[in-house]
Amino acid sequence: MPIPVLRIARPTDDIDALLPFYEKGLGFTVLYRFEDHDGFDGVMFGHENAPWHLEFTRARGHSAGRAPTRDNLLVFYLPEAAEWQAAVDRMRRAGFEPVPAFNPYWDRDGLTFEDPDGYRVVLQKAAWSR
Repeated sequence: MPIPVLRIARPTDDIDALLPFYEKGLGFTVLYRFEDHDGFDGVMFGHENAPWHLEFTRARGHSAGRAPTRDNLLVFYLPEAAEWQAAVDRMRRAGFEPVPAFNPYWDRDGLTFEDPDGYRVVLQKAAWSR
């Protein structure tokens, strides 16, 4: 069975406010951007050959609000210490400081960052194990 492509889609009220976090901070590429597609504007972030991407959409005339809880997470596992530190340094250079994780488990081997909509990303200095 081929590996499916994963799209994580979330609403936002301000696409432009997300650009520094995902593009400069996390180092993702803007893969595609659209305006007024049936009343929606959007942007997709990711890496060219990755089997996943993140999509953020804004529905014109509709308020998306903030993340419903502090435990809405995307977790990126970066097991190499130098790669993890480079990712943390990139977030800080982009103006984002870590926040305490809602679940203290994520603070043991990682750092949590909050995007402008209140959604959180964990940079986990560990290998993913099933």
